Order: sequence, then C-alpha cells, then structure tokens
Amino acid sequence: MSIDKSATTYVAGHRGLVGSAIWRRLEADGYTNLVGRTSGEVDLRDREDTFELMQQVRPRYVMLAAARVGGILANDKYPAEFLSDNLRVQLNVMDAAQEVDVERLVFLGSSCIYPKLAPQPIKEEYLMTGPLEPTNDAYAIAKIAGILQVQSARKQYGRRWVSAMPTNLYGQGDNFSPTTSHVLPALIRRYVEAKESGVAKVTNWGSGSPMREFLHVDDLARAVVFLLENYDSPEPINVGTGEDQSIREIAELVAKVVGYDGEIAWDTSKPDGTPRKLLDVSRLKALGWSPAISLEDGLRDTVNWFHEHREEIRS
Repeated sequence: MSIDKSATTYVAGHRGLVGSAIWRRLEADGYTNLVGRTSGEVDLRDREDTFELMQQVRPRYVMLAAARVGGILANDKYPAEFLSDNLRVQLNVMDAAQEVDVERLVFLGSSCIYPKLAPQPIKEEYLMTGPLEPTNDAYAIAKIAGILQVQSARKQYGRRWVSAMPTNLYGQGDNFSPTTSHVLPALIRRYVEAKESGVAKVTNWGSGSPMREFLHVDDLARAVVFLLENYDSPEPINVGTGEDQSIREIAELVAKVVGYDGEIAWDTSKPDGTPRKLLDVSRLKALGWSPAISLEDGLRDTVNWFHEHREEIRS
C-alpha cells in the first residue's frame, strides 16, 4: 500500500495518551508533515469548528484518536457525556474528512464494544452478539457507531478508512486521576502514594478476580501506523497482546515495580466490571505485527514517567 510520508497527516487528540504516542511513532517513522490542534484551539464536538479545521488543513491521512475516556467510575457516573461527546467528535471529524477527500483514516475504538459475556478470546465477529457491560455501555455504543460510520464511508464513498479496536492501554501521558482514570494508572498512583506515606495496607476495588489484557501505548502506536500502511478492510481489527492476567496479579506486579511491600486488600462491595476481556489478535499477527513491550517493562517505564511528571499530572 502506497503511503506518502510527506503528505499532511492530522492526528485528532494528539495531546492524549493515544494521540501523543501515535504522533511520536509517526515522527520516528519519518512522517514529516504532522498536524495537531489542542481542544483549546479546536473543539471537535463543535461541527463548524471541525469543518473549518479540515478545510484549513486538508489532510491526506487522519488518525482519529480524540475521545472522552475514563474508567468504570467515570463511565458509570457520566454516561450522557460519554455518549454525546464521543458521538459528536466522531461524526464531525469523519463528515469533515469526507468533505475534504481524506484518503486514509484510522478510527480508534475500544475493546469495550464487545458483549460483556463474549466467548474468550474475543474475535472481531463477536461484535453485537450480546448485551454490553452496563458500566460503560454508553461509551461502547458511541464507539460501535464510529465503526459503522467508517464502514458506511467505505460503502457509499469508496473511502479506504479502517477501524482499530485496542485492548486496555497504559503508558506515558496516561490519566492518573483518582476519580476518572482506568485501573492500571489508578493502581500505580495508589501504590506510589502508599509507599511514600508509609501506609500499611492498600485496598483495591472489587475482588481482584477479573482478567485483563494490557497493551503499552507505544505498542499501540506502532500497530496504528502499521495498519495505516498495511490494512484496508471494512471489518474492525483487534489490537492487543493476546495475553491476560487477573487484576490481583496486576496489582501485585504494580506493587513490586513501585517497591510497595505492605498488605494488598480488596473491597468486594465495589464493582468488578466485565469478568474477562481478552482480545483475539490472530488477524493482526497474521499481517505481520506483534507487541514488543512486556507488561513489567511497560509498568516500570510508566512508573518512572509518573515520578518525573508529578507536578503536571491531572489530580
């Protein structure tokens, strides 16, 4: 597949966890004309702003990584915002991209699009075969709508746009807020602060039994650029490691990497979420891509980044 690395490439959400990693990967791979706008410069929820941006930039390639994201607590507490914000961003960016003839677009979804009790590991064809996890169904529905919009643009306009469904992500630039973060950055912050304050016991949400797969965001970025250059199909494609661990095992690994040696406890009155969410990544691996960063190495990198950026991290 022919890709012009000197062509204008717009990264929507280039300051976020995913978008910033994609930006770094594109630069490392020799893409020389990258464009990004902060949410303060352009509100992608605003249709007029988004269309004006696309008319000004007229990108050949678009990486759609902009999204409202959060963990179980945030998704469950603010479903209206998670649905509305994500739907508007996706509709505006893709409609504007269609108007300026964007050649290639990679839409970033989420593994939460799949049914709560989907067979494991989860194949792409399991989409819409059962009920969603209720704690993040609004976000999931928005992402499913994004997949359909990509497929519709391909069908109606012949666009060579694709959708990638990453598993749980972590890495530098993550959200470490106690109220809106995902599980892994929340654990990192909790154990770092417990070690610093000398707390004898750390209590985590749930039972610790759910199984989770984690992919370092730099590995995701490698996969996204790989898909831009090598994938052209209407079906969404999973991006992950194909391996998972229990939340209990992950908490113990975080404690080890941080150096916390106190007691690890569990509050079973709090929700666990989906019991298991492991992606089948055989399609992506068959194309020639595989992850390069182990969970322990990735955690060490993320903990180091957290220490170095404490002053600027969202509280």
